Amino acid sequence: MTPDILAEIYRAAFPSSRPWSADEIVSLIQPPGFVVTAPGGFAIGRSAQGEAELITMAVEPASQGQGVGRSLLSEFERAVGVEKLFLEVAADNIPALALYRGSGWFETGRRKDYYTRLDGQPCDAVTMSKTLHPHSV
Repeated sequence: MTPDILAEIYRAAFPSSRPWSADEIVSLIQPPGFVVTAPGGFAIGRSAQGEAELITMAVEPASQGQGVGRSLLSEFERAVGVEKLFLEVAADNIPALALYRGSGWFETGRRKDYYTRLDGQPCDAVTMSKTLHPHSV
């Protein structure tokens, strides 16, 4: 997938958030960043010092609820090659929270008013982590 297509998917997946440009996506996937793709979605992460962060995961609306997010998350976890994983997710993103919790991620904290929606409303970020077993990395 090209950065332009990734930017389009991101824009469609998060209509209440500021869209990311193709240039921003290119900068995020430069090493130590990387991207995992599937039809209808992608995940961007970065890995350093034995840890990895899931920066974002986006699934276009037409593909949501069809297992694309779960597939991307599994592929991200396999691709990183580390044991300790982190992410931040908007507190109002109920489907993503359910996906992460159902995949063994645990809430580790909150960042109050971390995100600002396009309408100016703040939204907390939920911080989460997961430890992979050595045989799964």
